[in-house]
Amino acid sequence: MSYMDHVKACNAWDPNQFQPLRADRKVVGMLRHGFAEHLRRWPEVFQVADGAVTLALESAGFAARSAALHQVVEELVAAGTVSHTHGENYPVTADARDQAVCVIDRAAAPYFGIRAFGQHLNGFVRRGREIKMWIGRRAADRRLFPSRLDNMVAGGLPYGISLSKNLEKECMEEAGIASDLACRAVPVGALTYMRETVKGLKPDVLYCYDLELPADFVPRCTDGEVEEFYLWPLEEVAEIVRRSDEFKPNCNLVVIDFLIRHGVIAPDYPEYLDLIQGLHPPLQQGTRPGSAQASQPAPSP
Repeated sequence: MSYMDHVKACNAWDPNQFQPLRADRKVVGMLRHGFAEHLRRWPEVFQVADGAVTLALESAGFAARSAALHQVVEELVAAGTVSHTHGENYPVTADARDQAVCVIDRAAAPYFGIRAFGQHLNGFVRRGREIKMWIGRRAADRRLFPSRLDNMVAGGLPYGISLSKNLEKECMEEAGIASDLACRAVPVGALTYMRETVKGLKPDVLYCYDLELPADFVPRCTDGEVEEFYLWPLEEVAEIVRRSDEFKPNCNLVVIDFLIRHGVIAPDYPEYLDLIQGLHPPLQQGTRPGSAQASQPAPSP
């Protein structure tokens, strides 16, 4: 296993298995062909044609489209086609969050291949020249990736809340980081990936942050998502990522990006440029980092 294996795993999908979901003449999602057929039940909401689906109600506006999608998702859940609803709304957009044409429940987003946004924070401590990173272990009762390793703070970015407010909320809930400390987090860029799962497609954007913490700070989870935290030397974290699947898949990308920026993965590393390119692929494209036809692992939730 290598760092690049994680990048490829987060960008493995078969474009031939999907068709675009369009709204206002832009692609806002990607649908499995079989899932697209389910949408024929709502001709007033979706125009289903060969090879593409269009979100109707173009003149109805944001609220009406959102309400129609909400009703469709509720009926898909009742039919067992969609697993559940989450209760948070994600933007349906081909571009930035503030250019959404409507919203959809977070849990339904992968079925429609909707672009999802999240925020991940690297919490770390310096001791002389040594860097140690705080790592969380997800609780065993999590619906997704139970007991896997996770970034210190990581969460979705719902519609209608600013990045700063959402990061502050996630910092408190997941690690007990008070707002006066959370506001010191430094934005360090964004990562993208497009990963096929059993539900559908995840063309995701992760806004990343670094937060240097006081030596005596100890995180505590307040929302039950993390069962334990570890403070590990950065080299140990790097080795876990390089040799194993212990981390939640997209967290590997966040750690790899940190390792590059802090020189642990140096320019003389054989796949250095491939990693940098692979962490920032264009979304809703038919190519994958490292190879135009990368092999595809078994989809996971």
